[in-house]
Amino acid sequence: MTKDQMSPDRRSALRIAACCGVAATAGLLLTQGCAPARRAEPAVGPAGGPAGTAGVRGAAGPAASSGRVLGASGYRLQPMVAHPYPRRRALPPVRSRPFLRLPESSGRTMVLTFDDGPDPEYTPAVLRTLRRYGVRAMFFVCGEMVEAYPRLVREMADDGHVIGNHTWSHPLIPRLTPSGIRAELGRTSEVIEAVSGLPPLWYRAPFGAWNRHSFEIGAELGMEPLAWTVDTLDWMEPGTGTIVSRVLDGAGPGVVVLSHDAGGDRSQSVAALRYYLPRLLESGYHLSVPRR
Repeated sequence: MTKDQMSPDRRSALRIAACCGVAATAGLLLTQGCAPARRAEPAVGPAGGPAGTAGVRGAAGPAASSGRVLGASGYRLQPMVAHPYPRRRALPPVRSRPFLRLPESSGRTMVLTFDDGPDPEYTPAVLRTLRRYGVRAMFFVCGEMVEAYPRLVREMADDGHVIGNHTWSHPLIPRLTPSGIRAELGRTSEVIEAVSGLPPLWYRAPFGAWNRHSFEIGAELGMEPLAWTVDTLDWMEPGTGTIVSRVLDGAGPGVVVLSHDAGGDRSQSVAALRYYLPRLLESGYHLSVPRR
């Protein structure tokens, strides 16, 4: 055997050492990539007890609900759709006056609005007429009426109508304190959302009596103020023919028509709608609702 040749025993020893090194390296990689991380200690609240569910979820990450605790690399790869960050709705600006016409009016587009409902006698008749002609409208509802007749509000929503806030009890807003205005509008927004599934984006002051506080509080609640262009004065029960004439004479691009489906005898309002609605459509008007 020459000097540069290795003995069989020495070659065998080197092979064994090399195999041990590969096995150790593989074991180390397996431990780092797959071994469960050390379980985090439960969060502690101010009183010394465990924190609430939200706190634990924030500490443990999305995998906490599945019972698995992931290492750092595994946690980063987990999808975040299970607990997305809440999306904040952009608030509208504080207005100094309400809209009187359709904000984005184009062509021969008009809006029909109905206040004070829902009412179990007159609102269903209004909804049937609108459904017959495939027309969407806006209903400015009172919270106490929504609470009493939620089924009608759900029917409005199912038909694609826009449901607006008309306060809880139809008060004269300038006579209320800011906290009173907030209670009237806020409570109504809550019940509308609870019943229809969507918060109202528009509100209307009873009697058209607005003030600075109502504009500020309405904007805080995410709502825009909408008044009207044509007042049918149907609450005075002037006669079906008079109501029809007021709507047809006042028709025009961007016009907002005010009528009522509650608050008194609204049989004239219902009869007038059946007459002027098809005539507006025949004249080429498109009855729609704001895009917002």
